[in-house]
Amino acid sequence: MDTQTLSAGNTVEVVEGVHLTQLVAGDRMSIQHFHVEPGATVPEHSHEHEQLGYVYDGTLVFEVAGEEFVIGANESYAIPSEEPHAAVNRGDDPVRGLDVFAPARPDPDWAQ
Repeated sequence: MDTQTLSAGNTVEVVEGVHLTQLVAGDRMSIQHFHVEPGATVPEHSHEHEQLGYVYDGTLVFEVAGEEFVIGANESYAIPSEEPHAAVNRGDDPVRGLDVFAPARPDPDWAQ
């Protein structure tokens, strides 16, 4: 069994105010932590991975196919594989949560 604490992970600021930490990766899925500062934006992107997420602090606004989805604390979401999406923290507090990816992303390009 692999284990890792958030504090032991390698946190990377992938764009200004967006911090990602790769946690553990198995054969079929992986999990990462995100921390998005107020006003920070995750630019539109897509990837082969299905992305399931959970916000436990703050509110994150996603844009998917021209539609906005407001995801607050204690809410989850699912983004299909190859679906272009972006996100922004329009609030005054950081947003924190977890993303699960399938297939696994053991070495995401942002972690380099």
